[in-house]
Amino acid sequence: MHIHILGICGTFMGGLAALAREAGHKVTGCDTGVYPPMSDQLRALGIELIEGYDAAQMALRPDVFVVGNVVSRARLADGRPKFPLMEAILDAGAPYTSGPQWLAEHVLQGRHVLAVAGTHGKTTTTSMLAWILECAGKAPGFLVGGVPLDFGVSARLGPAVSASAERPWFVIEADEYDTAFFDKRSKFVHYRPRTAILNNLEFDHADIFDDLAAIERQFHHLVRTVPASGRIIANGLEESLARVLHQGCWSEQRTFGATNSDYRAEGPPEAFDVLRGGTCVARVVWQLSGTHNQLNALAAIAAAEHAGVPPHVAAEALARFQNVKRRMELRGTVGGVAVYDDFAHHPTAIRTTLEGLRRCLPPGQRILAAFEPRSNTMKLGAMKAQLPWALESADQAFCHTAGLDWDAAAALAPLGERAHMAADIQSLVAQLAATARPGDHIVCMSNGGFGGVHGLLLTALAAGAGSGTT
Repeated sequence: MHIHILGICGTFMGGLAALAREAGHKVTGCDTGVYPPMSDQLRALGIELIEGYDAAQMALRPDVFVVGNVVSRARLADGRPKFPLMEAILDAGAPYTSGPQWLAEHVLQGRHVLAVAGTHGKTTTTSMLAWILECAGKAPGFLVGGVPLDFGVSARLGPAVSASAERPWFVIEADEYDTAFFDKRSKFVHYRPRTAILNNLEFDHADIFDDLAAIERQFHHLVRTVPASGRIIANGLEESLARVLHQGCWSEQRTFGATNSDYRAEGPPEAFDVLRGGTCVARVVWQLSGTHNQLNALAAIAAAEHAGVPPHVAAEALARFQNVKRRMELRGTVGGVAVYDDFAHHPTAIRTTLEGLRRCLPPGQRILAAFEPRSNTMKLGAMKAQLPWALESADQAFCHTAGLDWDAAAALAPLGERAHMAADIQSLVAQLAATARPGDHIVCMSNGGFGGVHGLLLTALAAGAGSGTT
């Protein structure tokens, strides 16, 4: 089968492309403004990338067009369609489907799907769970919204489905964002998991959800698809998830995180005991920090146990877990200044990322937080009031304000002189380089490429600009 993917460089669609290629399909695709790590992964696989969405791509005559949710029926100011290829597909009556639907029909059928849902921590927890199963000899397939350092790729097919063998394992990051412009259900409704992690649930995606209740309804749609023989693993600290499960649950339930949960942690996030029903069943000593990662680990351990992996085996795997690209990834250290790349973009994720780093630093070392309000929710300004709270752990905060329709300076006013605005990447780099001093930690946070700020900053620091005294 030849599939042509519209929006191929998104983390989900790029992973789907890799799975399709591994399964023997011919894969081509198009996108705009591509950036690593997905563009690098696709080129390494030999997948042809076409820049833009011009209608001339109809000449490829694929068996089916797989449409990413970046594609819409939007029009430009002059009236022309923003995605002329999609208009040509509709006009021609050519076959098309969504990414999640194609995945469900051609990859997930016949597999034991372990799905990781939640506002935060999906990528990290999915990577943890896949790594635990790998270390336990389960050889899972997986699709992660990032690149786990332990695997080096975002997706892998795993063993083939066979009527004579047990269902192959497949771990998937289960996103609540909508499927496509023609299917407004959340992506995860298509996955039909037998093991489902509900990691947490806050308001997000203000561009498609009116309120938290609307997202809770989508999470309950996911709950409805888990069979009675399946397991739902929910964060016991989240009232929103309690409301979801109160709407009805037909599967085995396990909770984690709270003092009365089935699985809980005892000890600091860097080294803790795992208690199940009051009994210590494992001890995790690892490289990660932060309470959020401790909760992610509990969820992964509980899900792995449903797949037959004892908690102590899971803990041994987590001791070797290397995390994911762009999750507090150290990009370099120059003149005693460390520069990190992190995917945090929701206020809660920003706060937990910075708090986790603060816990690990000795007194006197500073955190300089550089962030880009790039997600649709942040661009709308729906959570701007939470930003000062999110940035409390930072000694200095630098906001890239390009493309915002709201006043970032006013939103960050509660931070006082700790807040700085930059209208472009060059100004941001100059501000950071002038402020940084030996012993500082610069955390660059965005769900996009952030204009290559990490490399530019390291170059500026190497040129001797990092001599500020702010």
